[in-house]
Amino acid sequence: MNPRFNMATLEPAGYKAMLGLESYLATTKLDKMHKELIKIRTSQINGCAFCIDMHTKDARKYGETEQRIYLLNAWRETNLFNEEERVVLALAEEMALIANGGLSEETYQKAKALFDDHYIAQLIMVAVTINAWNRIAISTHLQPAE
Repeated sequence: MNPRFNMATLEPAGYKAMLGLESYLATTKLDKMHKELIKIRTSQINGCAFCIDMHTKDARKYGETEQRIYLLNAWRETNLFNEEERVVLALAEEMALIANGGLSEETYQKAKALFDDHYIAQLIMVAVTINAWNRIAISTHLQPAE
C-alpha cells in the first residue's frame, strides 16, 4: 500500500492543530503508561499499523514489557493489568467504538472512583486525539518505518 500524501506538508495548518493537541497532552499529569495504553489499544481497534508501531515503541521506552504489549488486545483475560489500567483500557475501547454508545456509565463511575474529573477529562482527550490520528494515518495510508 503506497502512501497517498503527507498531511503535514499538504495541510500544515490542520496538522499543526493536531500537534497542538499533543502539546496540550504533554502538559497534563497523566501517567505516561496510561497514555500509551490508550494509544495502542485504540490503534489496535481502529487497525492503524502506523500508530500501533509508533506507540508500542514509545511504551517500551517507558518500560512497558513485551508480554503486556502482546496481551493488550486480550487485557480482560489476564491479571497483568491493574485496576487503574483496566479502567483506562475500558475507556479507550468504549471511546474507539463510539457507535456502541461511547463511554458507558459503568466505566465512567469506575473511573470516578479512581481518578478526579481533570484526570478523566485528560484521559478522554488522549482517546479523542489518538482516534483522530488513526483516521489521518489510515486515510492517507501512512506506513510504519521499516
